[in-house]
Amino acid sequence: MVSLFPSNPIAGQDYPRDWGQFLDWFHGEEACLEFLEKLRWPQGFVCPRCNQANEPFRASRKRLVCRICRQQCSVTAGTIFEKTRTPMRSWFAAAWYVTNQKHGVSALGLQSVLGLGGYQTAWTMLHRLRRVMVRPGRERLSGVVEVDETHVGGVGRNTKKPKRLGSSRAPTKPPRGPKAIVAVTVEVHEPKGFGRIRLRRVPNASERYLLPFVQDSIEPGSLVRTDGSFAYRSLPEYGYPRHRIVHVGSDDPAHVTMPGVHRIAALLKRWLLGTHQGAVRSRQLDSYLDEYTFRFNRRTSRSRGLLFYRLLQQAVVTEPITYNEVAASKG
Repeated sequence: MVSLFPSNPIAGQDYPRDWGQFLDWFHGEEACLEFLEKLRWPQGFVCPRCNQANEPFRASRKRLVCRICRQQCSVTAGTIFEKTRTPMRSWFAAAWYVTNQKHGVSALGLQSVLGLGGYQTAWTMLHRLRRVMVRPGRERLSGVVEVDETHVGGVGRNTKKPKRLGSSRAPTKPPRGPKAIVAVTVEVHEPKGFGRIRLRRVPNASERYLLPFVQDSIEPGSLVRTDGSFAYRSLPEYGYPRHRIVHVGSDDPAHVTMPGVHRIAALLKRWLLGTHQGAVRSRQLDSYLDEYTFRFNRRTSRSRGLLFYRLLQQAVVTEPITYNEVAASKG
């Protein structure tokens, strides 16, 4: 069905070109596991225990047994699919659906499309997929880069229905929690247009948190545009030429002098309120920021099948996470 996966995969040969081809390729569990095995070990099976390449014994229950150390494992062990009870075909369909929807998908929408048994299953699947949307060691932004912060509201709100006090009617909207501060950076192309972005939630807009964000996100030597905040004063000392734009008392509004970060901030908030109906909890906000970054940076991709391929490629090298671990993420 497919060849060993090269660094530049080909549509229709290494990954499905469209939905029809997807259905032809992944018609059952065996086909899905075969695809995952070639993604995980493109040059052939390598034992996770002894790290030796060999052709494994294929035991019952889809177990692979190393011929050297006799260690048993499975294709999904040690990946985001570990111990899942959901069929791999449903996982593949979820990955395809997530990467083919331009504005993303909610857990309720995924549950409906795939016919999953419960909302919790769909919610956990999406968070596991979001976990692999950020590739370790990715290239930092470069060129002319804008940096700023924005406040994201509607997170961490208490959805418990308030009690009635006497005969008065309870308020219809639950109280909202504190807004989250999100650092934003975006490449600015000349004469117009934007490149890649990076997003990160920070406890406060101080140098202690914004400087590491810049260092992790931007290549030294890039021209960094900021507002007049004192938090960015030491950027030149770390190899970042700074273009400081003071908005206080200026005739030009901030969205004109720094259009990139303001456009990204507005689109991010619209996405959270639109696709996810503003129901993003503070504890999981980081995962949604990763997803938005993934989508924005690939907005011009002509091959949605390639995005599906890249997502699964990262999924087989990412350690698993459970529902309880996702739900207990730091707020």
